[in-house]
Amino acid sequence: MSEDKILIGIKEIAKLAKVSIGTVDRVLHDRPGVAAKTKERVLDVLKKHPYQPNIIGRILSRKKTINIAALIPKCSPESAYWDAPLAGLIKAQEELYNYQVKLAFLLFDQNDRSTFVQLAEQVKASEFDGVILAPTFLNESLSLTSYCDEKGILYTLLNSELEGSNHLTYFGPNLFKSGSVAAQLATLILNKKDEFLILHISKEMELNHHLLIKERGFKSFLKENRVTNKLHELIIRDTEYQKIENELDRFFSHIRPRVLFVTNSRVSSVAKYLEANDLNDICLIGFDYLPENIAFMKKGVIDFLICHKPIEQGYKSLLALFDKIVKNKIPPQTNYMPIDIICKENYEYYEN
Repeated sequence: MSEDKILIGIKEIAKLAKVSIGTVDRVLHDRPGVAAKTKERVLDVLKKHPYQPNIIGRILSRKKTINIAALIPKCSPESAYWDAPLAGLIKAQEELYNYQVKLAFLLFDQNDRSTFVQLAEQVKASEFDGVILAPTFLNESLSLTSYCDEKGILYTLLNSELEGSNHLTYFGPNLFKSGSVAAQLATLILNKKDEFLILHISKEMELNHHLLIKERGFKSFLKENRVTNKLHELIIRDTEYQKIENELDRFFSHIRPRVLFVTNSRVSSVAKYLEANDLNDICLIGFDYLPENIAFMKKGVIDFLICHKPIEQGYKSLLALFDKIVKNKIPPQTNYMPIDIICKENYEYYEN
């Protein structure tokens, strides 16, 4: 910005235009009661010195805290993924410290639907100005968003979309395209007779579950590109390693895929199995830049990780709510994050 375009406040504008603060306010909000010449004088000042609202002053004058709930999963023993969005939310909260923003962290167990329901009821029983929601459980999430719509509570979606909701904005991956990217990586490796496996590891698998959307993207790529290699699918409805090991033992007893695509961050559990059973000729593709995943990538067990900037997702979700509540700034409703491909050769230079 040039020197004659310095942002100034309403008092400075009034002084330069030689008018009252009230006159400047009427001009800024296009209210009647200002003489044409006076209005022109104020507008001339604004051309040289764009108005910068005193956001802190505006909030302090309201004498009201902005209360926002973050209803997201807590990290689990088998995956630390949700530590990353949480870190982004905490970073944004720290930046908004002077703006009377209070963020309540309501962390549910993504393997236990009842914990989500309990916390959703807590949101309904409280007076929040906004909600940041990870819609892990679809029907329960829709019930909450319907309540928010009815009460006029703003909400943003984090990490996965929710069809049928009237959210302010979404920050997260294009899940369908993420599956397509995984399929493209797989087909670069496969020979004509090779087989590959799509593996879901989750206790919850509803019809429109985010893992199944990735699967649809994977299959769509294969169909569009006329890939005829045999595709196997396996759902393991438990996240404990012993249960995963048992299911993989049964599968590998009669099938040996060349490429194995795990549709979430629990790829480290599969990597542990492949390493323990000397299955080092299988290309393993999964999601998320997590310490346990990187450890197996360093050893060459995991070949590719697809990542979606989870820290940034959390950070931007809170800022978007703040901007709408305080500045009435409306963000784009959909904000897809990058689909980054991480491998052994570049993981050292990546930031979540």
